[in-house]
Amino acid sequence: MMSLNDTFDGTFPFAPHFSDAAGFRMHYADEGPTSGEVILCLHGEPTWSYLFRELILALSRNYRVIAPDHMGFGKSETPGHRTYWLQDHIDNIEQFVLALDLSDITLVMHDFGGPVGMGLAARHPGRIRRIIATNGPTPFGQRTLFDRINANAAISPWFQWIIHAESHGRLEPVLSELGFNILSTLKLNGFENHTRINDTWLRAYGSRFAGPADSAGAIGWAKGFAIGAHRFEVPDAAALAAIRSTPALAIWGDADRTLAAEHFLPLFSELFPQAPIHRLVGVGHYSLEDAPEEIAELIATFLKSS
Repeated sequence: MMSLNDTFDGTFPFAPHFSDAAGFRMHYADEGPTSGEVILCLHGEPTWSYLFRELILALSRNYRVIAPDHMGFGKSETPGHRTYWLQDHIDNIEQFVLALDLSDITLVMHDFGGPVGMGLAARHPGRIRRIIATNGPTPFGQRTLFDRINANAAISPWFQWIIHAESHGRLEPVLSELGFNILSTLKLNGFENHTRINDTWLRAYGSRFAGPADSAGAIGWAKGFAIGAHRFEVPDAAALAAIRSTPALAIWGDADRTLAAEHFLPLFSELFPQAPIHRLVGVGHYSLEDAPEEIAELIATFLKSS
């Protein structure tokens, strides 16, 4: 089981903070000046705020950077009596944001952090200042959403595995041993920069999932897709108008085999037709692992210009 004070050999040197607002112990990093703009970093499957470690260091000189771990991920608690569907994670992040009274928020979203962040934006558009998608989908009531999700699932090795494993009763047994098979799971989803892999890196991502009881978060996200349990938040007309006028940026690793650029960048452009898009050649799904410095520079430039 992951230690709450583990810095992973100094690669995650941030003091742990905790909130009980959502009814479980949610861990978050909170770095930089406590007043002013907030950069809220939302991770996905099966990662945690460790994914944003270089971005936190780069941006916290000028901004308050907050990176929570979703329920069942990272240093957050994994309550056994809860469900782990998309709508649960949206509820949790909403309670977290309200408890800390965060506003003037720039969302930086990866993987399922995208639907979670956009759910928050649908409920509290007045708290959102900018939207940044880093290989994270931006569902916000687009009529093409489910067509794009289904087209992506047809070509994605990860989603193909989820569907097949669930139908054959293997999804939960395999993901219950995620601490052991973390590297193959991460690689299936896709990263290209193998120089990142060492014992510390593997421990940072794998130690969270020590056994079946620790893996409910990762299981829930995959199983929820397979059985159709996730519910996307749909904005009302006022929220749609407010978020459409928000400065936005997409950064996408072109080698993403889990969330293909061809399916998810058009979803972003439907909502933000004038927003800049940076496609990173040779960068995979875990773009913040493959190209952390390039992404930090793109985000810093965008923050200054918007």
